[in-house]
Amino acid sequence: MTDATSLDIRFTQFLLEAQALKFGEFTLKSGRKSPYFINAGAFNDGTKIATLGAFYAEKIAAEIEAGRLPKDIDTVFGPAYKGIPLAVSTAIALVSAHGTEIGYTFDRKEKKDHGDGGMMVGTQLKDGMKVLLVDDVMTAGTAVREVIPKLKAEADVEVVGLVLSVDRMEKTKDSDTSAVRAVEAEFGFPVFAIANVREIFEAGQHIAAASGEPYVTPEIKAAADAYLAQYGA
Repeated sequence: MTDATSLDIRFTQFLLEAQALKFGEFTLKSGRKSPYFINAGAFNDGTKIATLGAFYAEKIAAEIEAGRLPKDIDTVFGPAYKGIPLAVSTAIALVSAHGTEIGYTFDRKEKKDHGDGGMMVGTQLKDGMKVLLVDDVMTAGTAVREVIPKLKAEADVEVVGLVLSVDRMEKTKDSDTSAVRAVEAEFGFPVFAIANVREIFEAGQHIAAASGEPYVTPEIKAAADAYLAQYGA
């Protein structure tokens, strides 16, 4: 297994090289104006999505080894649409790099009443299955709250966890608790991230110092610190 101690640095380097980590002013789904943004649309070719899936698989394998995720996960579920390539690339990387055979599943936006039919594509959900969710970035946890009822309507599955690319570490609108901790408390499963936003900015400064590239300038870091002072949990 790849050394997980440098996972946040390697992942941040990948985000920067893929131009998925953007700096500026971005209005989030929550309405907050953020000085940074993780653009999942930047993973737009085979190499990038394969690399991203490998990072997810590495994180999942590490959490299985640590005993925080079960070894007998039946399928990786990615909510449509952004979660679809995540689920597929993660399942491929788990079997190719870690020898873990696992299914993948994603939902349709609308139920199909012809052909194979139904709401789910890929490994079909059955009672008792262990399902691992994958998603890109969590700010408020809205996507999780939308997808859990869909899963439960399909079968009596056990959701064993959620793996994100980035935890923005932001508190919810109604509390000082982060969205990640709120989801864990509400649904009772653990949430993991390949890296959180503080790790990414620390790694970005390390990478900038080592490479001489102005990835994370003092101005960018100051704007991020100010944002997290207001919204961070």
